[in-house]
Amino acid sequence: MYELEKEKVLACARTMDRYGLVSLSGGNVCIRMPNNTFLVTPSAMRYDEMTPDDVVLVDENGKPVEDSRRPSSDTTALLYIFKHMPHIHAAIHTHQPYATAVGFVTDVMPACLTTIIDANNGPVRVAPFNISANEGMGILAVQYLGDSLAVILKHHGVIAVGKSLAEALESAVYLEDASKTFLAARAIGPVPLLTEEQIAA
Repeated sequence: MYELEKEKVLACARTMDRYGLVSLSGGNVCIRMPNNTFLVTPSAMRYDEMTPDDVVLVDENGKPVEDSRRPSSDTTALLYIFKHMPHIHAAIHTHQPYATAVGFVTDVMPACLTTIIDANNGPVRVAPFNISANEGMGILAVQYLGDSLAVILKHHGVIAVGKSLAEALESAVYLEDASKTFLAARAIGPVPLLTEEQIAA
């Protein structure tokens, strides 16, 4: 069931790996499907060893609908996001190093580059630390996302969302790209910021 969609989930996960947003089996990908079901990557399985059949179809409570692998340990948190953000159809969780590093030095990744404005609708906030595999991660993500398409999870990684997998993936990739530039500039001196009027324009 949903073979094409499972292939897209796996392709997104492998793209995250290719861009250095995850390593081995870290992070996860999840998309909304009909009838309150969701496709999510399995737990503790390397993306380069995964096949579309390994992607798990779960119900709104995170219980597998088909006889399959165990879903990601973060499924409960991801489903909370989908439940409270009905306009979102895709969510990806990464352990991208540069954006995560930004969370150590500031409470917000400022909208100081056109890429982060275009891909994330403005600044990206940093949510407080919460343990993994816990609904609290999803609760904090919803609280701190605001109008952005990404949130940095302190001491952990990033959750990026979108109306599609492509939008969520672009959010994460461009956030990482902007984070590299921000950290490089901050290491030298203060980072010049854009005004709200410039960001809006």
